[in-house]
Amino acid sequence: MIEWRKSNDALGTSNRGNACESGMCTLCDSSCKGKCETWLSSMRGREVLYPRKFGYITSGSGNSTAVGVGYHALRIQGYAFGWQNAAGHQEADTCIFPNVDISTQFGRAHPVKCRVPIMTGALGSTFVAARYWNSFAIGAAISGFPIVVGENVVGVDRKSVLERGRIQVSPELDRRIEVYLRYNDGHGAIIVQMNVEDSRNGVAEYLINKYGDKVILELKWGQGAKCIGGEIQVEDIEYARFLKDRGYIVDPDPYDPSIEAAYKSGAIRHFARHSRLGGTEFSSAEQVREDFLRAIAHFRKLGHKRITLKTGSYGMEALALAIRCATDAQLDLLTIDGSGGGTGMSPWNMMENWGVPSLLLHSRAYEYVKMLADRGLKVPDLAFAGGFAREDHLFKALCLGAPFVKLVCMGRAPMIPAFLGSNIEGALHPERRADVNGNWDELPPTVSAYGGRPEEIFVSWETVAKKVGKDEMKNIPLGAVAMCAYVDKITCGLQQFMAGVRKPNIAGLSRSDLMSANRDTARETGIPFITDAGHEKALAILTR
Repeated sequence: MIEWRKSNDALGTSNRGNACESGMCTLCDSSCKGKCETWLSSMRGREVLYPRKFGYITSGSGNSTAVGVGYHALRIQGYAFGWQNAAGHQEADTCIFPNVDISTQFGRAHPVKCRVPIMTGALGSTFVAARYWNSFAIGAAISGFPIVVGENVVGVDRKSVLERGRIQVSPELDRRIEVYLRYNDGHGAIIVQMNVEDSRNGVAEYLINKYGDKVILELKWGQGAKCIGGEIQVEDIEYARFLKDRGYIVDPDPYDPSIEAAYKSGAIRHFARHSRLGGTEFSSAEQVREDFLRAIAHFRKLGHKRITLKTGSYGMEALALAIRCATDAQLDLLTIDGSGGGTGMSPWNMMENWGVPSLLLHSRAYEYVKMLADRGLKVPDLAFAGGFAREDHLFKALCLGAPFVKLVCMGRAPMIPAFLGSNIEGALHPERRADVNGNWDELPPTVSAYGGRPEEIFVSWETVAKKVGKDEMKNIPLGAVAMCAYVDKITCGLQQFMAGVRKPNIAGLSRSDLMSANRDTARETGIPFITDAGHEKALAILTR
């Protein structure tokens, strides 16, 4: 097992717990006082791209070798000349990284424009999503990228009204959609995900009747964190019974007298709500495909113009089936989530041991999509997901899946800005602490070192104020401001990598901009080993 570095002295960052390949802790705590790279970036933005204490230090990389197969074992090319798609003579004054265009778009008949090539993972019925939604949604809307409302939001909302099993009123779903739309300026989109229970509850019908084409519909086949349905924990036995009455699987059974007695005695403190597995009525891939196409036809007849699909880290047959179904149904986006993608709740050892790791899954996805494209089929745009947090992750995923990958889906990383901003807001304004779900009574030294006011702490504060107006800032949660700082860091870093490979826009990125750091990774990805990449061109120079 690879041991990931828990601290980075050059950047002055460290992990509170065990580190993942993403640089985040395996367990990200909303009350954390710092300071992993994502956490610090949420205050200081692009400042965190560089080693600290400039003028008093020198720094050197400790990452020159790679063991094992994973995104960490891909290295980024660099070129000594040229500037792709340059028309005529190019001046060094124009071929600079701030001029690199990182905007993107996805979709077919009604494409969605995005300022940055990222999207959130599905933020559904977990209470983390509900508590910090304003920060997530407003930050995404201001930054101009899509956000996904995850599964089961309707079903777990005690205030939602269902008649004959069909949704009539859903205050929490409405809140999430309307918060995002209030600040959306035409870049990005809000996507609402549906699972088995959501389909039964009539979420697709509710969305089209109330919001029309303002909302994109996403069907969920799975995710990278677990191979069973979505899960949450609840502490109140009455709420657990409410969820069981709504048709969910609840474990242990809150109506069992022995369980009720154990709850009253304090032995049982939580109940787990589970969603059902999809596709249980089918025994062949062709049956799944036929049913999927019927379902898409139904949703389009309702009026849904843009539909996407998310699949998890299943094996190759399911991966190929998702790609084929998305192609045949002319979907706008297919999100492919590898292990170990993030989660709000998953059986831990399942998360550790199930599924296809991200790099391996994404490499096959590229191969399968290209196979269809080479046959002349119009394949869907792709988003890769599964443990991404930094600008180098964005670059590698975009290149590995080029030209099909338009977005990189990130689940846990964009949550950190919301946690941090809410904690800072709660510490600075105790009267708001409960409303923003702040966890701190006062600013810790990791924050107060940068100042005592939001304008001092967040490098993005003035940029956000310029966009929404100083008067509107009173309605902008600091978690959204922190989100903008984090996005500033990773997108600036992406621009720098792209300038280094002489590519002025996302469309110019290719797999040739990557190298494999070991032979195993080269074999699995088709990305040449470092000394093989460009070797023929080198020989041509030497033998001329």
